[in-house]
Amino acid sequence: MAFTMAPPEGMQNFVSHRVARTPETPEPILAGVEDEVSAAASHYTQPHEVEEFVKQTGVDSLAISIGTSHGAFKFKVKPGEEPPPLRFDILEEVEQRLPGFPIVLHGASTVMPEYVDLINRFGGRMEKAVGISEEQLRRAARSAVCKINIDSDGRLAMTAVLQKIFAENPGEFDPRKYLGPARDELIKMVRYKNEQVLMSAGKA
Repeated sequence: MAFTMAPPEGMQNFVSHRVARTPETPEPILAGVEDEVSAAASHYTQPHEVEEFVKQTGVDSLAISIGTSHGAFKFKVKPGEEPPPLRFDILEEVEQRLPGFPIVLHGASTVMPEYVDLINRFGGRMEKAVGISEEQLRRAARSAVCKINIDSDGRLAMTAVLQKIFAENPGEFDPRKYLGPARDELIKMVRYKNEQVLMSAGKA
């Protein structure tokens, strides 16, 4: 697929109304690791570029970079230290420049501590996993952000249940005995996020 212009730094993904799918450029600007694709550094969206980018590409929604990061190890923080806050000032300026335009956040999993603890308790090694706080996601959901990606939370929910089952029943080989509970936990997590964090329940 050809684009009329290269995406400026901080605007790595977009949805085009010209095709019935979501085209995504490589992820050179949102830090983290996902599906074996990694980036060491993240570059914030430059608000002064968004109007021209939307005009040139004709996109229907825009993913911006305000400090989120892919994967379960989003930030390097010391024990007792809080992860850096998201740059809501950038989001607010983008909203002012593109009134009513749908904004997307990638890499926004909270990396739910209960799943990280469960994985570690039953043999996993995710001691330094940390994500975006739920309160920051609630704030984002009240803005022009219309889509928040939380894939890592889904992976953690299923992995935590599988880790526990295999640790307690190492001889289990019936997929119905472990995939069923893992799926149920995933559904529970998604319902919680929709109702209590992303405020998207009943808005389909």
